[in-house]
Amino acid sequence: MRALTEDLLRAALVNADADELRHVAMPHDLALTDWDHQDFFAWRDPRSRGRAYLVAEPDGEPVGIVLRAADGSSRARSAMCNVCHTTQPADQVTLFTARKAGAAGDHGDSVGTYMCADLSCHENVRIAAPLAPGEIRASVDRRIDGTKHRAEAFVERVRAGEGA
Repeated sequence: MRALTEDLLRAALVNADADELRHVAMPHDLALTDWDHQDFFAWRDPRSRGRAYLVAEPDGEPVGIVLRAADGSSRARSAMCNVCHTTQPADQVTLFTARKAGAAGDHGDSVGTYMCADLSCHENVRIAAPLAPGEIRASVDRRIDGTKHRAEAFVERVRAGEGA
């Protein structure tokens, strides 16, 4: 990703209204971000436990969305993130929903997906997990590309509401 400033991150949020944009809290370590190693940029709002943000570059330009984390907890023992495809303890995967952009979002339409609760998907795909007997490790580059593609696809599903 190219380096993004606080103003660019705010301007990228396609499903936020003016009031939400004023209340976006940037991550405390934004100035330390290594943009060359970001497949997409995501963070939990440090002031609001249930709010998060995800910014990707599906067409080479930053497009971001406001996310809401589900409150409930799962009784499952493990869960898989739909973005990085890593299986983790269930309490480390959360359902995130996003109001669609434009008229669709104004009518209450939203989309959701299960993601790593700490939004560290771009780091998780770079960690080599132990293999089960007979399992073949997928290329790290393929895992990174897949994660980037799935994050961009989720952003596009939210942005698709703009034309509705």
